Amino acid sequence: MAAASMANGQCGSELFDHSRRRVALILGGNYRALGVVRSLGRQGIPVWVVKQDGHVLAGLSRYAERTLAWPEGDDTLKIGYLEELATKHSAERFVLMPTDDEGTKLISQNHDLLASKFVLTTPPWTSLEWAVNKRQMYQLAERLGIDQPRTWFPGSLEMLACFEPPFPVILKPATREVPNPLTIDKAWQAGDRPTLLTRFAEACRHMPAESIMVQELIPGGAEAQYSYAALCLEGKPLASLVARRTRQFPRDFGRFSTFVETVEETAVETSARKLLEAIRFTGLVEVEFKRDRRDGRPKLLDVNPRVWGWHSLGASAGVDFCHLLWKLKWLQPVPELQARGGVRWVRFAPDFFLAMGAIMKGELVLFDYLRGLRPPIETAIFALDDPIPALCEFPALFYLLCKRAFKRWKSRGSNRLSKVPTPRRVRAGQDSAVTAPHH
Repeated sequence: MAAASMANGQCGSELFDHSRRRVALILGGNYRALGVVRSLGRQGIPVWVVKQDGHVLAGLSRYAERTLAWPEGDDTLKIGYLEELATKHSAERFVLMPTDDEGTKLISQNHDLLASKFVLTTPPWTSLEWAVNKRQMYQLAERLGIDQPRTWFPGSLEMLACFEPPFPVILKPATREVPNPLTIDKAWQAGDRPTLLTRFAEACRHMPAESIMVQELIPGGAEAQYSYAALCLEGKPLASLVARRTRQFPRDFGRFSTFVETVEETAVETSARKLLEAIRFTGLVEVEFKRDRRDGRPKLLDVNPRVWGWHSLGASAGVDFCHLLWKLKWLQPVPELQARGGVRWVRFAPDFFLAMGAIMKGELVLFDYLRGLRPPIETAIFALDDPIPALCEFPALFYLLCKRAFKRWKSRGSNRLSKVPTPRRVRAGQDSAVTAPHH
């Protein structure tokens, strides 16, 4: 219990104070957040949703008691918003649960400040930085003897020109930077040296060269992608599962999974547990691997120290991660649980198009696709007890795309105006004609 209390950043008397209503405050409105809202709401836990980036699905759930708007601005403004929210609603005791990288980093870096007003589910930055910075993550994995792809951190275009990596390689962000073309795409592939140098120079226009890494491309598709997901306390898994991320979008370097299935993979579990134990991690975490068909061994790719896209699979497999995290934060007993195999999760709309494309190319048989949709299966958005988000998915997506397109158009217009030279002031007696700028 002492360890759990320390993980909260709260003293025991506050945790056992029942005079204030306990409320889950979810940062995010997308399908990840929707899974959190349903997990807690089905247990009778009050849930408030703070919408971000135009995503609204989580706020449409019948289990969302209240929906708020996340402010646009810098971190100082957002921290001030959270502090004001906690002060204004002093009758509630909020458990703060981020659902994306930006929110996780914001809370972690302001852990001491927020811990006095919220029950936090995110570790402090000293415990989280190793997962956010891939250089530190791979260095730790190497010391632990965990297999990983060969990786280089050139630091400059000049140093990169001296490297002799085995092509093909990929460029990846070494840190979780603010969104830019490389972080959005997750990786850029280069099949030869000229392409590598060109793409590296392009990436340097969006982020520091020190934040860009070059990594060998592990052969194989999404069917070779595995994850170990767990709720940990001081490095010990309390609930866990291993899953194969069979399909993802985009296919090569997926931004999100579309079809996932629980499996048994001892090598994946062993490596992930070794990593989490070494840093005594507390909270929810997903550790990503890819099996290298050249030697049959899983190679460490990434660590997500927050809820991941398909976390709602856990509830159908006997491991309701978000509810177990809630219990842990309030010092309630959490039994050690292992998910059962053969349970599937699907995000229907994008997975359908991916599967049809694979069927047309002869990479997937229609019978196998349909067979994969048999029970037990969990869907990302549709739920019989909560149908509104699914009914509104496409209108909400259309609204989001239009909003982002308008922002891009407005940004381009502002940039064009900023480039127009300001006419110089004409002195009396001089020719008042202003010459148009040359293009």
